[in-house]
Amino acid sequence: MELLGTYSLPEEATVPISWGGVWPDGRSREDVEQARYHCDPAVTMADLKAMARWAKSSRYAVFREAVRIATPGSASPGETVMFGMIGAPMRHGGFGCGSLPEGGMLLNHRLDFDADAVLMASGMPYAICDAYIPAAKTDVEYNGCGHELENARIHDGQRNNGIKGMGVTVLVINRDQMRDIVALEAIAKAICRAAGKQFRYRFNGYRKMQEKWLNQLRMGVGLPPV
Repeated sequence: MELLGTYSLPEEATVPISWGGVWPDGRSREDVEQARYHCDPAVTMADLKAMARWAKSSRYAVFREAVRIATPGSASPGETVMFGMIGAPMRHGGFGCGSLPEGGMLLNHRLDFDADAVLMASGMPYAICDAYIPAAKTDVEYNGCGHELENARIHDGQRNNGIKGMGVTVLVINRDQMRDIVALEAIAKAICRAAGKQFRYRFNGYRKMQEKWLNQLRMGVGLPPV
């Protein structure tokens, strides 16, 4: 997801994350925003799919599955974890919304406003949706600590008004909810209902699988387990 996205973690994050540590600075606190750099994607989905076709050995099975699940466009580690939980297949511990029709979940999708929506958004002509789900006409936003600043709250409120003016539901996930599997499940159920699809588990032990998956996703970006 980092290779396909528009962010990169600093060099000093590599060793702690690769050894299963917490970054930044080895702290376990959640009130520290992880630094990241904006960049162009390192690869395309076509590149990764070509590599997956070449990597036929059983030793590359995890890589091939990662390519199958991943999607381009993530702009932050938090968005990557959010997509991993909401979008990934249930058999891995996600909630399966990435398999909904009309494209599943589109990360950082541009939604152009009509005239009324522009007025509702105080002149904004469009919004970039963190995760737009066309089948459900729903935008899922991940709000890290940067969104807690007053100016950011005002901006978010205006853009959310514009999105709602386009008939799109806005769901906001904050940092606390990204640690709350029950809350994430309820959000996924709402998305499926809006898409006209039934949300149902077809196997036992799914909660333990979800807990493990969430902590693996968090470990991948240097966050402490929950």
